[in-house]
Amino acid sequence: MKKLSRRCLLRASAAAAAAGLVSSIAPLGPLRATSVFADNLPHLQFPTTPRERLAVASWPFRAEIESPSNEYRDKKKPGIDLKDFAAKTRERFHVTGFEPLSSHFPSTDEHYVKSFREAIEKAGVHVVNIPVDNDHSFYDSDAAARQQLVQQCKHWVDVAVLLGSPSLRTSIASAKNAKPNVDLTAETLRPLVDYAASKNVLINLENDNPVSEDPTFLVEVLGTVSHPYLHALPDFCNSMANTGNAQFNDKALAMLFPRAYSICHVKDSEVGDGGKVSRVDLPHIFTILKASNYRGYCSMEWEGPEDPYVGTDRLIAASLANL
Repeated sequence: MKKLSRRCLLRASAAAAAAGLVSSIAPLGPLRATSVFADNLPHLQFPTTPRERLAVASWPFRAEIESPSNEYRDKKKPGIDLKDFAAKTRERFHVTGFEPLSSHFPSTDEHYVKSFREAIEKAGVHVVNIPVDNDHSFYDSDAAARQQLVQQCKHWVDVAVLLGSPSLRTSIASAKNAKPNVDLTAETLRPLVDYAASKNVLINLENDNPVSEDPTFLVEVLGTVSHPYLHALPDFCNSMANTGNAQFNDKALAMLFPRAYSICHVKDSEVGDGGKVSRVDLPHIFTILKASNYRGYCSMEWEGPEDPYVGTDRLIAASLANL
């Protein structure tokens, strides 16, 4: 869930390196119910029935959501405010969870966020996670830029508290002045995670950007920070779309799901460069999910070639069949 142009620039080099990276991923052995965080978990509660575990992400519907920061808005289509779209998701998709992207918020001032929460509570909808896209990197060589990023992310923690969201996903953007650095990323993340923990908000890291959010890099960062309020957000298809390598995608998810806790992104396909469609075996990935003993939310983040409403309906049906 990011600007497609950034992924396009990086995917070619990532695909070339995928073969070597596959062999470097530590195997988990036979699939079995396990979690690396079994004794180190935050104080969050999640529903247990399959339908209540589902959510709908706003990203697939970016063409119609009105926001000054939504660069993918299609003015040829009718527009809708984020809070109004969220309030309609239960009626349209018959699920109560919603995942609003940071760039889809027209405002994050207290008045708007409170009106957002009032609208969704009236509709019987709740926010399960807020994906936050960052322009600065957690391993930027400029200490001032890193500090500014932490402050921006703390603001989104406050937004999560106002909305009643149990978590947010913070992106690790690439840095023009530095290569990915585990120790510096961990050092920058710690004060953010500590602040979020004080508010009972979980921070998630997603396998999205093929360089700065490579699965092996994320696992090293998670291990270095080693905090109960910092976890992985496994995306079913991002690593496949980034590399075109199904084995890499499987191993990436087998690494990330035992380190996940509150949220994952469900998709069966993704449109990439030149309209190329990457697809994954959805039942197989749900097998990986269940083997990790993952009990959090599953957010539908449709990125296939079809209409997002049709695609989201299909993902919901498949998720209910496989959970």
